[in-house]
Amino acid sequence: MIGEGFLSQHASTNKMNDLNVLPTQPAARSDSNEISEAKPPEVRLGTANKGGPVQQILIVEDDSALAGFLGDELRAQGFLVEQVLDGEAALRELSEKRGYHLLILDLNLPKIDGISFIRQIRPTHPRLPVLVLTARSRVEDKVHALESGADDCLTKPFSLVELLARVHALLRRNSGMVPNCSTVGDLTMYRDERRVERNGRRIELTPREFAILDVLMRNAGHPVSRATLLEEVWNMSSESPTNIVDVYMKYVRDKIDLPGEQRLTHTVRGFGYELRVA
Repeated sequence: MIGEGFLSQHASTNKMNDLNVLPTQPAARSDSNEISEAKPPEVRLGTANKGGPVQQILIVEDDSALAGFLGDELRAQGFLVEQVLDGEAALRELSEKRGYHLLILDLNLPKIDGISFIRQIRPTHPRLPVLVLTARSRVEDKVHALESGADDCLTKPFSLVELLARVHALLRRNSGMVPNCSTVGDLTMYRDERRVERNGRRIELTPREFAILDVLMRNAGHPVSRATLLEEVWNMSSESPTNIVDVYMKYVRDKIDLPGEQRLTHTVRGFGYELRVA
């Protein structure tokens, strides 16, 4: 597990046990009796498809040792990686270079905190996936980050293997296979602009409401389970005891289906929801 105290007592960063990293597999002893972390699986995640273009990741983390370690591991996986130490430097980097495919962001940043940073970049980078790293373990803090525009949250300390898996999932989700514009009846979603309209009426959605509608639009005409929405929108297990999907679906429904309009959002009893023309 990669912990918060990554910088403490690190005279050298070439040994895993010096980096406060706990093994994700049983540790192996070297000839010098030092414990080192087992290597993560050798999976090439740096391209969306075999032979595809190399993908670029920006790490925004004020812990330089942690940022360096993550950068090295991601480069070993085939990514191009840049690292900056604060929010202002990250804003400059994004304004000068628009080719990033993923942002890995610490919340506790100097100059501009992570939440404020996400809110600033969303109007100009609506589809840039943001993976938040945070030491805040409360559910409320994670929901706040997701509501502010983050796509996923990973709590410190975390496993390197899990981080790589989440990076892979976010890049796959944003691989370009989903069209910018989707339409169901008189409801239209423009993903690049994060804009939704119905019969010329602009519908203002929060980032979480937009994500819910996005899943329903991508599966229009087919029921979507509550478990799927919980996983894709909140990155939470279906075993989590929560009614948050139903609460947010009511928010979405109240904005999509106004009195007098044809109903597009439908409840599938005992399963989930469906977006379709009745």
